[in-house]
Amino acid sequence: MEENINLQHGSGGEKMTELLNKIIFHHLDNPILQERHDGAFLDISGKIAFSSDSFVVSPVFFKGGNIGELAVFGTVNDLSMCGAEPKYLSLSLILEEGFSISEFEKIIKSIKEASEKSGVQIVTGDTKVVERGKGDGIYINTSGIGVILPNSKIGIQHIRHNQSVLLNAPIASHGMAIMSQREGLQFDGEILSDTTNLNFTVKKLIATFGDKIHFLRDATRGGLASVLNEITSGSHLGIHLYEDKIQVKPQVKSACELLGLDPVYVANEGVFLCICDSDIRNHVLQILKEENPEASIIGHTTEEHAGKVIMESAFGGKHIVNPLIGEQLPRIC
Repeated sequence: MEENINLQHGSGGEKMTELLNKIIFHHLDNPILQERHDGAFLDISGKIAFSSDSFVVSPVFFKGGNIGELAVFGTVNDLSMCGAEPKYLSLSLILEEGFSISEFEKIIKSIKEASEKSGVQIVTGDTKVVERGKGDGIYINTSGIGVILPNSKIGIQHIRHNQSVLLNAPIASHGMAIMSQREGLQFDGEILSDTTNLNFTVKKLIATFGDKIHFLRDATRGGLASVLNEITSGSHLGIHLYEDKIQVKPQVKSACELLGLDPVYVANEGVFLCICDSDIRNHVLQILKEENPEASIIGHTTEEHAGKVIMESAFGGKHIVNPLIGEQLPRIC
């Protein structure tokens, strides 16, 4: 094969067939995909969740991951936050003329590994090639289907007064990994993206606690602050947070301080927020800590200060956590 993508790889002819056979079908092989129809024939029963997302992250390779695994994990996690067990993904690729075929193959291998880790199958897709200078290397769209888990009842409408708010992991790692690499910044201690799949943790929570888990959301673009403000806006409740309970890795915190960024607004790819009944919060925390010892209970919902997120410091001072205004870190996912 050639070293770089060219327009013939998107033409529908021999070059495209070669690209599909030697890289895409070779690495992503499964019985459903090998049918090679324009769509996939799926065996699904029960209520399903459907999600679609596009990925334009720059750079496409970053510390801790790349655009391929990010695309898989991103859609897997979106389905999981619906209370669903992810099953099937589509994969659509927009490649720029001149993009390295060896790098493309690395991305496809990462997609395979991320799919296997998440327990999902790539079952259909599409490949297009655009002229040099019009695609920034590679863009990816993934759509996913998942089956709603038994006893799952996830939604903002189920949030009530005095329920507990938990985080599964430290925040801001993904955004600062992208920003530091994009700007060529060096910090004490390596900053890695937190991109990972969350579906098995969510499945265990719902299997254990059922409808006592009221709300789940991954804190991606806009970070933790955006999710919290979405909740207070949609539920007509307030949220009271404890600043010292929100974990940030030391090197990430230092990078945020240097760049003048508040970690609560920085994007994540392996962080989710859970709201549950207060009487099970310690049991939920125990399950979260099995995956990440830095999981924490960060606050609670309240009928006081409805519509506002209030952060309390370790010294008792309080301030409002406002919604993000504008785009803090573009091309983050």
